[in-house]
Amino acid sequence: MIRDYYETPKSGRLMRLLWKAAGGDKHILDRATFADQMKYMCLGGVVTATGIMAALAGGFAFYTIFESKGSAIDQSYSLGTSIASCIFGILWGLMIFNIDRFIVTSTGKGDGTEAITWEEFKGAIPRIIMGAIIALTISKPVEIRMFKTEIDARLYEEQLKLQKEYEKRTTANFEERLKTVNGDLDKLADERKGLLEQIRAQQIEYNTELKGGNIHGPGDGPIAKAMKDQLDRMIADLANFDSLHANEIKQADAKRQQILAEKEVALSQNVKVANGLDGLLERIKLAHEIAGWAISLFITLLFMAIELTPIFFKLMLVKTPYDYLEDNIKELIKAENGIEVRYDYYKDKKGQERHLVINHQAERLIYEKIKATEAQKTLIDHAVEKYIELQKSRIDQAPETFIKQMGDGQA
Repeated sequence: MIRDYYETPKSGRLMRLLWKAAGGDKHILDRATFADQMKYMCLGGVVTATGIMAALAGGFAFYTIFESKGSAIDQSYSLGTSIASCIFGILWGLMIFNIDRFIVTSTGKGDGTEAITWEEFKGAIPRIIMGAIIALTISKPVEIRMFKTEIDARLYEEQLKLQKEYEKRTTANFEERLKTVNGDLDKLADERKGLLEQIRAQQIEYNTELKGGNIHGPGDGPIAKAMKDQLDRMIADLANFDSLHANEIKQADAKRQQILAEKEVALSQNVKVANGLDGLLERIKLAHEIAGWAISLFITLLFMAIELTPIFFKLMLVKTPYDYLEDNIKELIKAENGIEVRYDYYKDKKGQERHLVINHQAERLIYEKIKATEAQKTLIDHAVEKYIELQKSRIDQAPETFIKQMGDGQA
């Protein structure tokens, strides 16, 4: 439209895309003022920026959850996880973008004044809650990415502590099992040691007897022979002891070696167990400890402000030519389709004013159907009356024929 007093600026491709992101109508904005165009462009920019931040945060959170676990300061790169994170981040960003677009579009314009009344705020509470939840889901992954270096260092310390604690518990667990096996082996070893000491003492006495170191004098006499027989019996008893308990000692020693092997395997898993302490929840907890509640709250409030600004912004906006043009078009479309709205026409049971909606086209069709049905009923009644009159005239002309037909069972 050509005007002498004002010419609406032409919109560019980027501006129209941002209009669409904010839920603005291109056909109306092309006829509105520059202020309206910039208003919806800024709203679309905030919604788009939120979607981009959500995509980055979602992708990083996905990678943190599903990346290969390892040392916090020596992490490996996974191409497959990176690709999956990018795909998830894009989908997550698009979903948040669509939700934000719906929230901003459905917020409305309040009462058309800069003041936010309680009724306006109460109506926006569900959207504010949804926006706050979205802000939290975005802020936490971004927060742990901001403090990644500090978190990795602290997480490495926690992994070392967990590793030492695991080693201590594992060693204590296997020591209890080894204590039982070693007790059986020590018992047999003590019995064998006793036999060896007896043999050693008997050997010393026998040697002394042979050298004449006793009152009987030297020589290989009856006493020395008796000592030799007793020594041989003791050696035989030792051999018999070894033969009797050889299988038991072998099994106990094998069990001991098995326990030691299991202990080594369990201890070799301590690094893997410690590296498992590298999840998203642990990093969020460490981020709160490192940054402190004040900085963490500030970051969360920052993202909440970005997320909720369009909602409060729309509630504070005064009506502009765009809004009046939009209202006019809505009324024209309703009139074109035969829809009449009588605002604040009646009060419901709670005393709240309600609109009366009249669908004229629907009522016209209903009226036509009703009248057509009534006309059909009238014609049917008239046809029945004429049929009766016709039958009566036939009976007057030949009553005996009608009676005969009735007797034969014919109509």
